[in-house]
Amino acid sequence: MNQSPQPKAPTRGVAELLDALVASDGTGAHPHVRSGALSSGPEAMRNLADAVHFLCLLHGRHPGVIDNAARKAVDPASRRWMDEAADAFVEERAFLSKIASAVGPVPSTQGQAQCEAAVAAQRKALDMLAESDRHGCALGAAIALTLDWRTIRVLLDISALRLDLVPPTCTLPDLPGTARLAAAVADTPAIERAMVFGAQQLITQHSGLWDLMAARAASRAHS
Repeated sequence: MNQSPQPKAPTRGVAELLDALVASDGTGAHPHVRSGALSSGPEAMRNLADAVHFLCLLHGRHPGVIDNAARKAVDPASRRWMDEAADAFVEERAFLSKIASAVGPVPSTQGQAQCEAAVAAQRKALDMLAESDRHGCALGAAIALTLDWRTIRVLLDISALRLDLVPPTCTLPDLPGTARLAAAVADTPAIERAMVFGAQQLITQHSGLWDLMAARAASRAHS
């Protein structure tokens, strides 16, 4: 007796995979961010100041993730997206530095030197990721950064407004264009896997940064 074939569940495209990764494991999903420690309460400004200074250590120098990844982009579509993202991130770094200058020194926290060394190691890991020769890996990392930065940017805007600074318009590539690029580049399973891997590693480093920020906030609360 013949059986009709069972319909296959639709396979998610790489853009959906990247969106889901950032939504589930990115900055917006981290307990330290979700707790309101950076947006409300008497310690919010100190916690924000701490985050701003450590974000400067991770992403404030040039070349960064996107700049390094751009050197790996070979097709015209990737080049255009990388150029747009790199130009936008110049403005994001300048905004980050402006907030860091206005917010004052890093909040005094036990283990400062060890914390800075940990973030320096994260920065090195991101540099290696963005310079990977595995086709799609660097692009996946760069895309994940632009996606997760949208949540980080909300935190930066909160900091700026509390310091009477006017946040500039964020000009990172829009979401539909980024999704189209991801789908166009991931034309083989191997490239798709590399893109997802690059994105996962970038998000892992961001998660590690927020783990560190949470530990520092807890240390200050108990000192």
